[in-house]
Amino acid sequence: MTIFLIVLLTALVFEYINGFHDAANAIATVVSTKVLTPRQAIALAAVFNLIGALMGTAVASTIGKGLVDTNVVTMVTIFSGLTGAIIWNLLTWWLGLPSSSSHALIGGLCGAAIASAGGDWKVLRWATTDAKGAAAGLWPKVVLPMITSPLAGFFGGMLLMILLTMLIHRLRPRTVNNVFGKLQLVSAGFMAHSHGSNDAQKTMGIIALALFTGTKSGAFDHLPVWASFLRTPEFVVDKWVVVTCAIVMAAGTAAGGWRIIRTMGHKMVKLQPVHGFAAETTAAAIIHIASTLGIPISTTHAISTSIMGVGAVKRFGAVKWGVVERIVWAWVFTLPVCAVLGFLTQVACSAFGYR
Repeated sequence: MTIFLIVLLTALVFEYINGFHDAANAIATVVSTKVLTPRQAIALAAVFNLIGALMGTAVASTIGKGLVDTNVVTMVTIFSGLTGAIIWNLLTWWLGLPSSSSHALIGGLCGAAIASAGGDWKVLRWATTDAKGAAAGLWPKVVLPMITSPLAGFFGGMLLMILLTMLIHRLRPRTVNNVFGKLQLVSAGFMAHSHGSNDAQKTMGIIALALFTGTKSGAFDHLPVWASFLRTPEFVVDKWVVVTCAIVMAAGTAAGGWRIIRTMGHKMVKLQPVHGFAAETTAAAIIHIASTLGIPISTTHAISTSIMGVGAVKRFGAVKWGVVERIVWAWVFTLPVCAVLGFLTQVACSAFGYR
């Protein structure tokens, strides 16, 4: 029970960090275009992150039971995976790099699971099918979207920006800024909602996995009556888990993430409201579709590449490709580095007798 409480606290710490680490995903563009002040933007993002986090559990199920063999997972495995993800998130936040919290968590969990299985890579579910016969596992749910979602973000943002340019090219700049300044409030809210519907669910899946693991191992057999709700003989995401994660992510979002906001909103490309609207709408649509399909997509990848695509239409040289290169390298290293961190944490815990 003590280990479970440590795991639960660690999961909520990750969720809080995820909130302020990824706050920039929803609000960087609306801040950089000066449609909202930073305080107003963070308040907007916190509210819509909370609402989005309460919508569905498809992504949570993918994270909790669709990526690794749950038979080898212990409480310590989950703790190790979370620890690896937290270390990476804090490092990239300090450097101001918008890396993926999703892939940090997935990498940490996979690395810890391999360590728990004595180095056996077979614990990773690369390609399986779910109860409905749909494709599941790491390849269709994680690796393939790592390639397709940035491409969809870049070319989707580019296409939408081209269409908008065709529609507004005869309007005065002041009129365009006024109209899209108002529309960007809608797109920013949509982006925050989509972010909450995908990112908050990842921690929900981890907590549900911890509850299922604790019940299966017999750790919850002697719980008092008031704590019987913790027993989870089948993998389900309880309502209290959903509500708790939603509130914690909203609180983390309210704390802001100024280092990443500066990178996303100012350093990659200078944006006007119409560009912010195009980038946010494109990214939010991609994330919403992924959440519906139960795919733990990187909201960071979606919005970053959407901004790049929109900026490239404005002028290809307007995108500061040196900054983009640093961001891409952070993306590339996230999964393997977090897997190593999760693996090493699990090995360290085992050395002290915690398995």
